[in-house]
This record gives sequence, structure tokens and C-alpha cells, in this order.
Amino acid sequence: MEIKELLKIGGEIWGEDRCNLSQIIVRLGKVFGDICRWERNEPKDKTFRTNEELKKELGNIIFSTIRWCDDLGYDPEGCINLAIGCQKKFVGDRK
Repeated sequence: MEIKELLKIGGEIWGEDRCNLSQIIVRLGKVFGDICRWERNEPKDKTFRTNEELKKELGNIIFSTIRWCDDLGYDPEGCINLAIGCQKKFVGDRK
């Protein structure tokens, strides 16, 4: 899927709702917490710990972050390109 298509789908789902940075932080923390709970693997979480659940949460990070970039007025592709450059530099600095 193209980023523009994902933004369109997000708009169809969420309508005119936009998040500010504070709201994004809380929502990202919730998804991150779900991933942490998956990894913790406590007996009470056994029904939660499936590959489908982990894939869903990782997908939530990807799909939501694209929309959140747009909510803040940033071009998601530009944000991704910055991240790619930083990761290349990080790995290059480690070698």
C-alpha cells in the first residue's frame, strides 16, 4: 500500500478527528504497553499472547503513526526518509 492510500483509509475511519502531540503520546503509550504485555507473557495474559495480537499491535504503530504525522502537519514520507537516514548513519557508525 502507498502512504497516500493509508492516509485516505485513516481519514475514512477517523473522519475529521485529529490528535495533538499529547494525545498521540498517550495513544502510542497504550500500543507500546500492549506490546510490553505480550512480551511479559504473564499467565493472566495467555489468551492475549498470540502472533495475531502482536501483528495487530505492530500494524497499529505503523498505520497510526502515518496518520499522526499528518495530524501534526508533517509529511509522513518525509518523516520516514529522515528515519531511514538516521538508521543508516547509526548502523554505519557502529561498523
